[in-house]
Amino acid sequence: MNRELKRVSILTLLMVGTLLVSTTVIQYFAADALNADPRNSRTLYESYSVERGPILVDGAPIAYSEPSGDNYKFQRVYTEGPLYAPVTGYIPVNGEATGIERAMNEYLSGQSSSQFFDSVNRLITGQDPQGASVDVTIDPVAQQAAWDALGDLQGAVIVTEPATGKIIAMVSKPSFDPNSMVVHNGAEVQQTFDALLADPQDPLFNRAIGGDMNPPGSVFKLVVAAAAFESGEYTPESTLPNPGSFTLPGSTSVVTNAGGGRCGGGEEVTIADAIRLSCNIPFAELGIELGDTAIREQAERFGFNVTHAIPMESEASVYPRGLDDAQTALSAFGQYEVRATPLQMAMVSAGIANGGIVMRPNVVDAVIAPDLSPLESFERMELGRAVSQQTARQLTDIMISGVESGAASNARIDGVSVAGKTGTAQNGTDDPYTLWFTGFAPADNPQYAITVLVEDGGGLGQSGFGNLIAAPIAKQVLEAVLNE
Repeated sequence: MNRELKRVSILTLLMVGTLLVSTTVIQYFAADALNADPRNSRTLYESYSVERGPILVDGAPIAYSEPSGDNYKFQRVYTEGPLYAPVTGYIPVNGEATGIERAMNEYLSGQSSSQFFDSVNRLITGQDPQGASVDVTIDPVAQQAAWDALGDLQGAVIVTEPATGKIIAMVSKPSFDPNSMVVHNGAEVQQTFDALLADPQDPLFNRAIGGDMNPPGSVFKLVVAAAAFESGEYTPESTLPNPGSFTLPGSTSVVTNAGGGRCGGGEEVTIADAIRLSCNIPFAELGIELGDTAIREQAERFGFNVTHAIPMESEASVYPRGLDDAQTALSAFGQYEVRATPLQMAMVSAGIANGGIVMRPNVVDAVIAPDLSPLESFERMELGRAVSQQTARQLTDIMISGVESGAASNARIDGVSVAGKTGTAQNGTDDPYTLWFTGFAPADNPQYAITVLVEDGGGLGQSGFGNLIAAPIAKQVLEAVLNE
């Protein structure tokens, strides 16, 4: 009998010990991860029972909670919904949150470990629970300028500070009103979500950091030129053969320059002029000489092939592996299977502007407790050196000449030196082109890097090109932020 009681006692003690260990792990070690998990619907529901913290731009709320008078207690409000939708995202009553609402949910809902003692103090003093506020890096002037400049076009604009990585504008169009996604009626939210999801223009995509990514076209030539200069075997004045057409190795496919004919008038052309005039054939030749491994490694130093948490997760821009010579030739001017987000191309331009160092892109500046004490501050962080200072200077000079007298001339600003590169990417035999601009200003003391993406040919099918549509958008935005 004693033996049986001993066995039961040991088993009971083991069960109690296991329960204590598991509870401790959940309560103290896994709490933050569980709270931040977007699949944790309980966390989302509970966040409606507290006054969720505001999301701030320049001290003003672009998202806040107000008493709702129903079972949810609070209603989320987005003051300029479509303008800031790519930043704020939304937090629905019956699904996953998006944007900052998702990435910073544990702070906004007051459930982070750093808010534990504040929560206890509020409980003791009888105060209602309240989440922290999240101050984002967005500049309202830059955001509005990007929104206005993009107009009714389908695409995105992103503006960053090269020296810090701060994102000061992030616009994606077409947009949507996040207020329609947070009404306290699950069926109505689902109906709205289904309609947005079925819209062929994909308004739910944040094109600045993801969505159906586009080929970068000629803006990718900056990456290939960087690989060439970093190899030590090429300079901006290195020359390449300059035929009027180029047959891809092992193929009958023919590469031509955008305007047809040669890149300039000579038998050879410099790398600098090939970029300035945005010619494809010299870069197809250069890509084959460099090889796909060198190009991929250079692209990865700028941030390709990995995601970036800003803190929202971006889609990984892609430079593929294992290309043959024909595929490498096409990839060298941003075609074949190369794909990029505007965020990624902004990182390329910002890295060049910052002397070759790529900074971690970031859209959150600080987290502030309800009593206004700082909970978190986000310091600038280097992702790494993509190119040497010499290569960065060489690329900058080439980009300046592209704006002053080349294929990016519509980005010129009186009295300001602008460095830029345009792109016009093909998407198929009959499909509209994708149009790009990436660059920075002032070129001699870079304050802002910008990338513009325009999808669907800017409404002009295959008649639109980067300098016609994307470059003027960049000019308008840069003028606005430089004149603040």
